[in-house]
Amino acid sequence: MGQDIKLKASDGFQLGGYRADPAGTPKAAIVVIQEIFGVNHHIRSVCDRLADAGYVAVAPSIFDRIEPNFQSGYSPEDVAVARKFVANPDWAAMLLDTQAAIDTVKDAGPVGIIGFCLGGSVAYAAATKLSGLSAAVGYYGGAIVRFADDKPKVPTQLHFGEKDHGIPLADVETIKAKRPDVEVHVYPGAQHGFHCDERASYDKASADIAWPRSLDFFAKHLKK
Repeated sequence: MGQDIKLKASDGFQLGGYRADPAGTPKAAIVVIQEIFGVNHHIRSVCDRLADAGYVAVAPSIFDRIEPNFQSGYSPEDVAVARKFVANPDWAAMLLDTQAAIDTVKDAGPVGIIGFCLGGSVAYAAATKLSGLSAAVGYYGGAIVRFADDKPKVPTQLHFGEKDHGIPLADVETIKAKRPDVEVHVYPGAQHGFHCDERASYDKASADIAWPRSLDFFAKHLKK
């Protein structure tokens, strides 16, 4: 359904990405921000699912400045390698590349953003800092608590797993307290990565609630 694409950031850097288009006239567009595993099979499948739902979907390769075309799976060895990308994340660069993705699909209509893991944090930061968005959804972004003093400029929805070892519920409560304007959902028993059906932590019951909830949120806020 989709294809590999090239994007150009405002500083001139060229990065890769993946784009999936719906069969008919698009309802709107959604930027998909990766986990630490790159624009891999799972992120591409998320784009394809969004295209099936009627959206233009584009996933920028936000690690291309460090290692072009990086993709990995989910084994413990893969996780150890992928973690190097977030040892000292360059948020400004990732947001530049996210803005490039927003700009490339804005002709399709209103633009939303959805991100997972690292991408959940990027999606939240994008909602507070970038232009051209109409809605944001973030899944288990560990850095969101650090950004919670920043107010999103667009409607924002966040998803967390109750049993996420990397994001204590105290952090989620801090986000709720600081950002009563943000819609926050916590999934009982779910771990980090619960949405990804290729990970051991996949929680189908939670994912089957979170995904339609995300699509309903976009349907409400991405109207032409």
